[in-house]
Amino acid sequence: MKNAVKSAAGCLLAVVIIALASARPSCAAETVRLAVQKTGTLSWELAVIRARGLDKQADLIIEAVELASPESGKIALRGGSADVIVSDWLWVSRERQLGAKLTFYPYSSALGAVMVPDASPIRTLADLKGRKLAVAGGAIDKSWLLLRAFMKRDGIDLTSDATIAYGAPPLLARKTISGEMDANLNYWNFCAALEAKGFRRLVGMEDILLKLGAKGRTAMIGYVFNETWAASHREAITRFLAVTGQAKEILATSDADWDIIAPLTGATDAATLRAYRERYREGIPRRPIAEEEADARTLYRVLAGIGGAEIVGPGQDLDPGTFYRPATGG
Repeated sequence: MKNAVKSAAGCLLAVVIIALASARPSCAAETVRLAVQKTGTLSWELAVIRARGLDKQADLIIEAVELASPESGKIALRGGSADVIVSDWLWVSRERQLGAKLTFYPYSSALGAVMVPDASPIRTLADLKGRKLAVAGGAIDKSWLLLRAFMKRDGIDLTSDATIAYGAPPLLARKTISGEMDANLNYWNFCAALEAKGFRRLVGMEDILLKLGAKGRTAMIGYVFNETWAASHREAITRFLAVTGQAKEILATSDADWDIIAPLTGATDAATLRAYRERYREGIPRRPIAEEEADARTLYRVLAGIGGAEIVGPGQDLDPGTFYRPATGG
């Protein structure tokens, strides 16, 4: 009799467990197609996400679409072959003014710097007059325009007061190392590599932004996606932002994970990897969206003033809706 009771109780318990499991809200796996540059920092985070299983824990499928350049990402997003890319709020605002419903969420505030050899006699930005300055990204690069805007306040026009060479970031880094250039304004990861080789930062662009009116470290680049897609995939984008945030926090605190992703960074020695790690961690956004947007609006006006419609498009102010506001606020 006792066995029969136990058997019945066991069956009842099993039924209850199955019923409770059936009643529990399910979280269906959703897919986000993410455009990734193979050598970009986003690929570092994606490697951490996969190694730690963060995507599976969030019932999220992240499909990586590998691209050769940032421009390829923009084409992929416009063409519908990618849901999320990394770009800047300036481009997003310009596209919105032209009718595209794109939106932006901060990804990184890591910025480049003006780098010089440690023994260089160049000690201030004014010392760049008459020197050879390499500028990565071309004549309409945002950092270059912001640097020019700042120096014009002191009556210095680098386009005429210095010899400017535009080119690809790795090429200009090599030319600076070889001594062909006196100084180099480059992207943050190339600057970190130069630091590891004994170069010093004449000025970081984060300091220039503060002098131009920003109130804190400003995320110039972020995740970009269509707001219509986000509205119909709110769970997917919420999980995606949470998962990438987890990856950032892991890279912010775990040196061991940096050893795992070292091959992806291209670092050839421990000093370079350490420089990448330090600069990356500095660039993790920590501020509320409202503060980021306020600084972007200030800097937008600076860019509009020096670059005009060629840079910002038809609008003279950051387009409303440029910054994405998650359902949980921010």
